[in-house]
Amino acid sequence: MAKETIAGLAKRLGISKASVSYALNGQPGVSELTRRRVLDLAEELEWYPSSSARALSRSRAGAVGMVLSADPLLIGTEPYYMAMLAGIETALAEGDMALMLRMVGKDPAQERATYERWAGERKVDGVLVFDHLHDDPRPALLERLGMPFVLHGAPESAAPAVFSGTTTDHAGEAATIVDHLHDRGHRRIAHVSGPHTFLHEEERIRGVAACAAGHGIEVVPFEADYALKAGHDAVVALLQAPGDRPTAMIFGNDLMSMGGLLALRELGLRCPGDVAIVSWDDSLHCQLASPAVTALSRNPGMQGRVAAELLLALLDAGTIQTRPIPVSELVVRASTAPAWDALGAVDAGQVPAGGISPLL
Repeated sequence: MAKETIAGLAKRLGISKASVSYALNGQPGVSELTRRRVLDLAEELEWYPSSSARALSRSRAGAVGMVLSADPLLIGTEPYYMAMLAGIETALAEGDMALMLRMVGKDPAQERATYERWAGERKVDGVLVFDHLHDDPRPALLERLGMPFVLHGAPESAAPAVFSGTTTDHAGEAATIVDHLHDRGHRRIAHVSGPHTFLHEEERIRGVAACAAGHGIEVVPFEADYALKAGHDAVVALLQAPGDRPTAMIFGNDLMSMGGLLALRELGLRCPGDVAIVSWDDSLHCQLASPAVTALSRNPGMQGRVAAELLLALLDAGTIQTRPIPVSELVVRASTAPAWDALGAVDAGQVPAGGISPLL
């Protein structure tokens, strides 16, 4: 059966084509009774307006863009991004918008070229921007291209003033983790972070260092790249370095923490008896690991939804907003159990000096 047209719908209902178009596109110009009649008939006929025609009628592409500057293989195995994409898709579906996703590796020129092509071809109505950089050139580029955007996850100290974005209290998250390790008796910890070019990592590093200093804890920094192998190699390097080894390690994401667990097993060390582990991201990996890994529950699905909602508000009403992401909760699991629990001691009197078990 041939697909019905707007003209056909108008003829069936005895109204103008313009009225049908207004009703289908949610535009003013028709009464609620007429709008309901049009929508009911369209549903009865299982009829949907052409997405390309609707986009033209609104001067919209009907899509938002998202460029991720990371290894596609890493994105495919990273639960944080998968959950965030699910949250973004949920919000966009409610706004009847599509998501155009590009993964361009780590070449900034490719990301810039993607934005320029999208703007020139009017492929997207706006973009979601991630991983705020030092002297980030992207906001100025997008403004020059006339492309609305939302910057997700900017540190609170660098909250956007003239464009929409979400902010995260990275220092508060750092304090939550370090306070927990202090309460577990750790006095020398390692912080395996992501790349220092990201502002959020810089904020995390400062937050860990500041809170640790307040507790008299020594921090050993180590820069990595979020991959499982990077976490593995970081543990090997840190534990084979001269001097006292750290008794706990903070990893910038769940994949690196899994790599860290693998390295500890290869080295014949116990977690948490010899080295405790905390992940900055929670996921099914952390829950199913052995031991299960203590992690910050950051709710990436909610984060993605909030970012997408901000972009939709910007596109629909020009509303510029900054919205803080709710504080993350630390989910405590076996990887940071007190050393005496790991050893099966019956009371605190059996705890080794300093609260950390010796090497077997």
